[in-house]
Amino acid sequence: MADVFTPAKRSQVMAAIRSRGNRGTELSMVALLLHHKITGWRRHPPLFGKPDFVFRTQRVVLFVDGCFWHGCPQHATQPANNQEFWQNKLAGNKRRDRLVNRTLRKKGWRVMRIWEHDLTSPRRQRTIVRLRRVLQKSGVA
Repeated sequence: MADVFTPAKRSQVMAAIRSRGNRGTELSMVALLLHHKITGWRRHPPLFGKPDFVFRTQRVVLFVDGCFWHGCPQHATQPANNQEFWQNKLAGNKRRDRLVNRTLRKKGWRVMRIWEHDLTSPRRQRTIVRLRRVLQKSGVA
């Protein structure tokens, strides 16, 4: 079915739709942090790149990246329709992630990114170990 809007109008319509984030994945991370008694974090503080979690004392930011939207090497899929658009969109997401990482590191933050699949049962423990290591290296754990 053909789009009823011009490309410019479609872009305007889509830009007006506000994302609610990766709520389910973030709530899984919250549950994991609470279960392992990891404290000192806040969600969605006003920092460049909009990190999902911030440990201010340790100056650590944590992003929980969706496998599709951020191009997970193990689980990312390419939509069959409108391939050129999606290739450009997903490549842009990866470029933005690199810019956010560089910018926050220059400002003295340690950046940790985990994939949504890192919150599944077989990988949770490894994710917690990795997070604790990053927090310890940053001074307080």
